Amino acid sequence: MSGTPLKQALKGLMAGAALAAFGVGAAGQASAEETFKIGVVTFLSGQAAESFGVPAWDGGRLLIEKLNAGEVPAPYDTVGFGGMKIEAIPIDEAGGATKQVQEFRNLVQREQVDAVVGYVSSGDCLAVAPVADELKALTILYDCGTPRIFEDGQYEYAFRTAAHATMDNVSIARYLQARGVEIDSIAGLNQDYAWGHDSWRDFTASMGQLYPDADVVAELFPAFGAGQYGTEISALMRERADVVHSSNWGGDLQSFILQSMPRGLFQRSQVVFSAGDHVIPALGNNFPEGVILGARGAYGLMSPDTPLNNWWFETYQERYGVIPVQAPYRMAQALLGLKSAIEKAMAANGGARPTTDEIRMAMKGHEWEAPGGLIQMKLGNGHQAIQPTAIGTTAKDSDGNITVVDIERFAAECVNPPAGQNSVDWINAGFPGAQCE
Repeated sequence: MSGTPLKQALKGLMAGAALAAFGVGAAGQASAEETFKIGVVTFLSGQAAESFGVPAWDGGRLLIEKLNAGEVPAPYDTVGFGGMKIEAIPIDEAGGATKQVQEFRNLVQREQVDAVVGYVSSGDCLAVAPVADELKALTILYDCGTPRIFEDGQYEYAFRTAAHATMDNVSIARYLQARGVEIDSIAGLNQDYAWGHDSWRDFTASMGQLYPDADVVAELFPAFGAGQYGTEISALMRERADVVHSSNWGGDLQSFILQSMPRGLFQRSQVVFSAGDHVIPALGNNFPEGVILGARGAYGLMSPDTPLNNWWFETYQERYGVIPVQAPYRMAQALLGLKSAIEKAMAANGGARPTTDEIRMAMKGHEWEAPGGLIQMKLGNGHQAIQPTAIGTTAKDSDGNITVVDIERFAAECVNPPAGQNSVDWINAGFPGAQCE
């Protein structure tokens, strides 16, 4: 998990939420006495909490603490958000989209937050984005993978500061090709909701371009939270596909791994996990070798050697006793993006506290450095990020610990569609405009 038992992590939530509150300073001028209040929404209970939601909040409250103390490396070494101390209200994402829409309304209308940062579930993001526009509430979607948010809709107050799932699955297919893996048949096991269906669609479309002769021999969509995969594993074993793809995450991914290992699935097929790195801390050396996996970015064991990333990796590991993986990385890049947009808006208005509209205009088309690399708001009319990513293969190091080897890095413009192009159409057209080194 995050280096502490789940109960301990949840006990720390109130401490994280009780960051020092200050009064409002002189009208129109940001000062050390002002606060910027954000709602932070992620899974704090349920099957997605241990491997994703709690580590995301761990990363969020750690970074907020360091920002408020002015202890983050340049260019983020100013206190808080433009001198304003950050006050965070953590909210549990468990309960489904209807509940999250109500929680969102509560944050905006009752708690009067200045911004909402959150959401792992694609269904929750799809539900919240139109409400953000209805309430004119600045909303930073820090994760959720479905491309549909800004490909099927247009929003003025919602932004996603991380790449969507198309990047994950195009890069997996490109990795297989780059490593010379021979493939005649593919199968998939993906969760039965927007994320799982979109991931499988993008992967099979990408494989259709790079491996046009490969046949799809099984398409399995167990329910989100199914927990038991005996029937599906039997089907995969029977089909003997060369490659088995899964975008499962959280407790579903852990269960699938633990149930597949004794049955020999990882020896029979080349298994690829498009978002698999985040369960490595929980499973440790129970994670199988030889799995090709992504992290939804250049995160964790595949993160770049830069001063900002090295600080983040070491600071998180020192605090929690485990490495940071995709959830805390994505939370960090959302918070740093919000900070840099706020300070960009302040620089343009003479240092005054920016309005919601000034911040959203600064965020539109914005770019900033994050621990995982350069984030650019290039899609969705400036509301959707692209970013570089990395794919690798799991192995054991000399001490017998699980690690990632044979890492391939992909530029953002290689594995994300260009502006104005639908992801599936871009893939099916043969990736026009892709810039791959």
